[in-house]
Amino acid sequence: MNHVSSRRSWLQRSLRAGAALGLAVALLPASAQNKAETLRIGYQKYGTLTVLKARGDLDKRLAAQGIEVKWTEFPAGPQLLEGLNVGSIDFGTVGEAPPIFAQAAGADLVYVAHQPPAPSAEAIVVPKDSPLKSVAELKGKKVALNKGSNVHYLLLKALEKAGVKYGEVGVVFLPPADARAAFERGAVDAWVIWDPFLAAAEKQLGAKVLADGKGLVANHQFYLAARAYADKRPQVIQAIVEELAKLDRWAEGNAKEVATLLAPQIGLDVGITEVAAARFAYGIQPINAAVAAEQQKIADAFAELKLIPKPIRIRDALPKSLATASR
Repeated sequence: MNHVSSRRSWLQRSLRAGAALGLAVALLPASAQNKAETLRIGYQKYGTLTVLKARGDLDKRLAAQGIEVKWTEFPAGPQLLEGLNVGSIDFGTVGEAPPIFAQAAGADLVYVAHQPPAPSAEAIVVPKDSPLKSVAELKGKKVALNKGSNVHYLLLKALEKAGVKYGEVGVVFLPPADARAAFERGAVDAWVIWDPFLAAAEKQLGAKVLADGKGLVANHQFYLAARAYADKRPQVIQAIVEELAKLDRWAEGNAKEVATLLAPQIGLDVGITEVAAARFAYGIQPINAAVAAEQQKIADAFAELKLIPKPIRIRDALPKSLATASR
């Protein structure tokens, strides 16, 4: 057999094998064909996304389409978006500051939707026996917070209102669990933290609130996706938003039931969880130009203080239709 004949024979065998494989796949049940598809969601110990996980509504809806949902817990927003940036998750929820830090670090993310403001769900707290009575007295003191989280911006605005420069406070960057340990042993003078850790500190440690977000910050919660995943599977992103909207409508009038579902997910008792759940803001909304403008102000503030490596444009992380309209 010459070289041409040999090559033709090999090609014919390959085509027959490919056709047989295609037929075998076609004869498989739809669930088996789609078995490999997974939606990877990052969540934290707060918010309606965690309640959605507990209820299982999204899992059931997507399972009917052959999509498995894999849930991964993160200690805070910056860590969650680092996971999104390196490709370990497709979707997640964080506060206002984390996507700004992530975008400045080069993450290719897109804002999907947001919850209404919840300014009382984060606060600057001091130990129950602390002599500190005001934010102004934090000058020269040690303050713990998770770098790049919502509370980072709360501290900026609270200090600004009190006439204290950011550099005049000893900011100690610690994730929530380590920050609580430092707070309990007196290694820091104050802690800037969000629910449910805030509610736990108030109820378990008697922590006193120097200032919460009211009158200072909006404290939006954002839902974000990896840009590549959102472009590839917009119908899955839409399904998540629709399920969250249904959950919000139910949760708004059922705080006790929300707490009962959430408590085992976050490892706190129902009483503490109910306090945190009551400070949630329900009513998911599409991302819009007004909220994007608020985000830009936060980004500019961080850039001015060189807390992020470079200035960013929030519109670069908006859905394509909204980004175009905002130019």
